[in-house]
Amino acid sequence: MTLSRAEILRLLRDNSLSPSRALGQNFVADANTVRRIARIAGVGPGDLVVEVGAGLGSLTLALAETGARVLAIEKDRWLAPVLRRVLATHPEAAGTRLAEADAMVIDWGTILVPSRGWALVANLPYNIATPLVADLLDRVPAIERMVVLVQEEVARRLVARPGEPAYGAVSVKVAYWAQASWKGTVPSSVFVPRPKVGSALVSLQRRSVPAVDPAIVPPELLFGLVRAGFATRRKMLRRALADLVPPSAFASAGIDPCARAEQLGVSEWGRLAAALGATGRVTPTAAELPPGTDR
Repeated sequence: MTLSRAEILRLLRDNSLSPSRALGQNFVADANTVRRIARIAGVGPGDLVVEVGAGLGSLTLALAETGARVLAIEKDRWLAPVLRRVLATHPEAAGTRLAEADAMVIDWGTILVPSRGWALVANLPYNIATPLVADLLDRVPAIERMVVLVQEEVARRLVARPGEPAYGAVSVKVAYWAQASWKGTVPSSVFVPRPKVGSALVSLQRRSVPAVDPAIVPPELLFGLVRAGFATRRKMLRRALADLVPPSAFASAGIDPCARAEQLGVSEWGRLAAALGATGRVTPTAAELPPGTDR
């Protein structure tokens, strides 16, 4: 059994709580939606599931219903005690663990035991969705797949292909680590409070090996080049990367220097990074680039 809209509103009222805009809180208040998410995630008895931003437990209970072993993470110190009581009153959630922690700084190596086979299934807080997904792909191989509910704009970036309007640096990062697929939109009417933007579901399946061989092209070289290219995405690459990539590297990689960053797929970026690496030049670090270039 999961939480109805009336139950969510009652829990908020009885505990003198209101959703935090600063924490990006929008609670799913629809049983069909949370069960749909659990179904898309394909989790079942014994599966290891971590949920970030568990809120009042609506999705947590739907995941627990499947028999999965759920680790719920909640940062809000006022909300977490209420969530703990909700879980305690639902027998199907008896095996659920609750960690009161910030997912952006948590020690994933310590909390994810065993250290492989995890699925992240979450209605991600709007303000951390993109950096969290990118960070988990980069640093937490224990999470082998994800199903995330995020802003529709973010979802389109995660699944975008070269040439599409939403395609950017984060799209390249996702393609490097995982295979992404669009799983549909979710109406604003199922949330408390109702957001002013659309939401969508995305599935990410981690690749067994990255799309570009890290033994040939170190990730820091690849992503440094990608960030530099997208920092001025409307410019042709020969201009956007003029201080980094010599004409010989474009020729060696078979990349048209008149192309723009949004036209290159991850394999093309890999070839260009390999050619750049062969020249001995160094790409800029993230700190040296304008804000927003991971988009």
